Amino acid sequence: MADEPGHAALAIGEYYRATGEMQLDKRDLVDLAARCITAQAFTEEDNESGLAYAALGLLSFGPSKERNTVWERLMEPTRACLDKRLLARTDYQGYLQAFNVAKAVARYSMGLSKKDETGKLIDLFIERINQSSSTGFCDDNNGAGIGGVFDIYGLLSFIFIRQSLKLHANVHLCERKLPSLRTYAEKYIKMIPDLVRSDGLGWAYGSHIGAYGQMYCISILLQAMRDNWIPADQMPMYFDLLRRLFHFFFVTYLDQENGFIVIRDNERDTHPVHTTRCLNFDAARYLCQWARLAKSIGIQMTPKAALGKTAGRYISFDKTNRKEQGLFIYQNSKTGLHIQLPLISSGKSGNADSLAFPHCPGIFDWPVNRYLPILQPELTFGDKVTIPSFYGLRCVTGLGLKNSFYFRYEQPELITKDEEIVPGIGSCKVTWTFADNKVTGEFIYTVKAPIQLDCMRYVIALGMPHSTYRIGSTFALGPESLRATVVKDDFQAEWKDTEVVSTDPTYATFYGKIHYIQTLTRNHPLLMRPGQQYRLTLSFDPDIVLADELQG
Repeated sequence: MADEPGHAALAIGEYYRATGEMQLDKRDLVDLAARCITAQAFTEEDNESGLAYAALGLLSFGPSKERNTVWERLMEPTRACLDKRLLARTDYQGYLQAFNVAKAVARYSMGLSKKDETGKLIDLFIERINQSSSTGFCDDNNGAGIGGVFDIYGLLSFIFIRQSLKLHANVHLCERKLPSLRTYAEKYIKMIPDLVRSDGLGWAYGSHIGAYGQMYCISILLQAMRDNWIPADQMPMYFDLLRRLFHFFFVTYLDQENGFIVIRDNERDTHPVHTTRCLNFDAARYLCQWARLAKSIGIQMTPKAALGKTAGRYISFDKTNRKEQGLFIYQNSKTGLHIQLPLISSGKSGNADSLAFPHCPGIFDWPVNRYLPILQPELTFGDKVTIPSFYGLRCVTGLGLKNSFYFRYEQPELITKDEEIVPGIGSCKVTWTFADNKVTGEFIYTVKAPIQLDCMRYVIALGMPHSTYRIGSTFALGPESLRATVVKDDFQAEWKDTEVVSTDPTYATFYGKIHYIQTLTRNHPLLMRPGQQYRLTLSFDPDIVLADELQG
């Protein structure tokens, strides 16, 4: 992986910042860091991430080249190459813009430039947020898809920029820029209490989650505590969130006998861009960072868990005449059911991570690294394969009958799984209803002219938490499973035989194994007529148990 040396360099730098030690197991950390930075500087492949991480790794050993022991170890050709690479700028729309900030910080702090571009690049980062989000969230979109990739890389952007500013030679710049960064970072910090499940699982939708979904949540909360961004009366609640997030991370991903992170085995997987070695570098770095931040916070406090509640909340990421995108969160205090339902772009990722269905690992699962229409009807018209995800209009949420919560949106034009809006075919109205433990999804289609539907498909994935790396209080499906019921089906589809995929390595999640695939499908043509509604409604009443109960 092209950026592994840079990630290793920052991990070494964070260890030095946390401990002050220049040796580990009799190995010279200064020499190791210098070798990693040299390897990253001369890597010819596109590696913005690695270069930015290497830059911060260098700064970890000192804010100027006169007092930096790693800089002293670098050969002159490496210094010249690093100067040239740090100067290069590519204008990014997404989280990669944060890496430009880190490169500018390193170049100025190390005396390679008398002009400091850091403030200008941070202003550009904030300007891009305002351009792509009406409510101030990071769109990690680089021109692919419909736009609006409001995923976990928004957290990474703020974590990385804040760390870069902490290493900047000019402390006054940090003081000037923190208030504007806080305005936007606080939006994510205020989301986290609603995202964290009772078992400690954090961010659970979009690409690149799993172990990173835990680490990013922990890091931004610790940074916020260090910077006094969290009100004193809320600190005990956030300490409890940290405790649960860390416990889930520690038990779910750490091989405690051998001391390394496990993200791939015969039961779970992650995206190819995340190698096991690179993630272990990142985990080591974050552990050192957390120890350092916890020490700087210096507050002894007893965590206080928030009272359990049954609630539904919609967070709007963007609202324009063209599209509305956001996240609906539902949690039930009695059963523990905790749903994250995103309505966002996937950036044409070609997988199911960002589709608009209830994400709840262990209950409503989906496979990583592959596309399936999970809990959503996929309608095929000729070469157009449509699915009601990625965007909506007239998004509404509220209370329904018998204290139920609903989330509704419309798609005036259908959109393909490749995020291409197809005008002229028809529209779709979607309603998700949550009543205690019951989840109901209703999809109503209308067409604008007679058209032939070639195929309809609706998929349920039944998985389990990892058999070894899991906490006992995590959620799983009991013997009665999801208790799925087809309430209304105007497509006259039929259930196919259950597909057993327990031995198929391509059916894994970030957390555990998918064992069964159930597919509701209509494979013969249907002539759809204007003026007629075509409705598909399914309800679920999942049999939720704790993982420890499965062993009984």
